[in-house]
Formats: sequence, C-alpha cells, structure tokens
Amino acid sequence: MSDILAYSFMQRALLAALLVGTLCSTISFFVILKRLSFLGAGISHTALGGIALGLVIGVDPVLTGTIFAVGTAMSTGYISRIGRISEDTVIGIFYASGMAFGIALISTFKGYYPELFALLFGNILSVSIRDLLLMGLSLGLILIFVLLFFRELLAICFDEEMAEAGGLPVNLLYMGLLAAMGLTVMVSIQLVGVVLVAALIVIPGAAAYRLSKNYRIMLVLSLAVGLTGSFGGLIFSYYYPVPPGATIVLVLALIFAVVMVLKPLHERLRQRFPLIKRSGGAR
Repeated sequence: MSDILAYSFMQRALLAALLVGTLCSTISFFVILKRLSFLGAGISHTALGGIALGLVIGVDPVLTGTIFAVGTAMSTGYISRIGRISEDTVIGIFYASGMAFGIALISTFKGYYPELFALLFGNILSVSIRDLLLMGLSLGLILIFVLLFFRELLAICFDEEMAEAGGLPVNLLYMGLLAAMGLTVMVSIQLVGVVLVAALIVIPGAAAYRLSKNYRIMLVLSLAVGLTGSFGGLIFSYYYPVPPGATIVLVLALIFAVVMVLKPLHERLRQRFPLIKRSGGAR
C-alpha cells in the first residue's frame, strides 16, 4: 500500500474514491428506498448532451453536464407529477433525447475531444485538485441537505401521502432529492464515466437493502459497500492492467453477487439452528 501512496496521482485518486464513494452510497440509500434506480441511469446518459454541448462551444463540460443532469432530474419529477406520468416514462424520453442530442453535436462539429472519452468511461487517475474541490463541495452540500431533512426524506420515501398529510413539503423535498441525485451523478462521472455511473448509485443501496431492512443499518452498510467497491477497484486496477472505472463497478457487482448468495444461506441456517438466532439476539 505504501507504494501506491508514493504517487501524487494515486493519492488524489484515493481521495476521489473516498469522496465519491461516500456521496454515491448516501444517495444510493434513498434511490433504493424511493425506487429511482432507472432514473440514475437516465440522468447519466442525458448528461451526455450537456457534456457534448460544453465541448463544442468551449465551455467547461462538467458545468454544462451538471446543468443538464440536475435539470433532467428535476424536470423528470416536475413533469411526472404535473402530467401524472410515471418517472420511468419521462426519463425514458429524456434518456433517448439527451443521448441523441449529444451524438448529433459530436458528429456535427469537427475536432478531437480527448475529454469526451474520459467523461464517457471515467479517468479517476487524472483527477485534479480542482476536481477534488468540486467533489468535496458537492459532498458537503448534499450531506448538509440529508442531515437537515433526513427524517423528512425517509417519510416521503416510505409513504408520500402520509408525509403530505403530516404537513411536510413533499414536492419541495422530492425536488431537492432529485437535484442531489443529479449532482451526484455528474460528480461521479469523473470516477467511472457516463456509461457505468448508474452502478455507483444503485449497487451499494441494493446490497445494503438485501442485508437489512433497518434504515440505520442499511445506510451504514451502503456506505461500507460503496467505499469497499471504490477503494477495492482502484487498488486492483493499480496492480493489474484494467481500467479503474470498470474495475470499481465489477467489484461492486461482485459484492452484490456475494450478498445475494450468502443471504439465503444465512436465513436457512437460522431456520435450521434456532440457537444461532437466539444467541445473536442476546448480544
């Protein structure tokens, strides 16, 4: 491990993995509870239109991509509620339109855009200090939002009608959650790219939900899975010639597969040997 820390680019990459892993795992908790998994994939692919627009007009593609990602997330929530259309239908439209817009821009304007490849497939090893500051700022803003409205967000995830009856500003909180989700997706693109970013905001929460239905434990487990996948994939890619973004997602997928296999085995053992359950409860 000491040889990894000897390189400044690996130090920045590890810090980026910590920041993005924490951010994605936190949002993943709400994504799974609110069943917004497909929205994550749709936002990331729609952001391609914003990224391409920034590249061809000479504006920071991260900025334009963020505007597209957050705008898409909030527009999806607004249209689905005002027009009474499901989120899946709306994001399916944005998904295709954003991708088509990005492809059309890239094919129309001549030139070579090396940044595009990095944003499509991720390049955590090229993370700069500026990128780290952006990740840290995004993490700080989203964590403040989550900490301030944690109970309220849980309420709208479990039962919106009851939350609204209790006087909570359901629509405002939902839009805030979608905006946080869009920002998370765009920040995470630096890590694994547009193509794979959905895995970062789905797998940690899905694995945690499989292990525990207690929301406190689930949140902790989501963080553990996300950080293990981020650090594990990055370290593995350092020793083997595999792209870090793909490796991170594969490690997360492996963790989820292990959880899917071991959970039923654990439940069978508890049924066959009830003493295990009692002893565990006594602790």
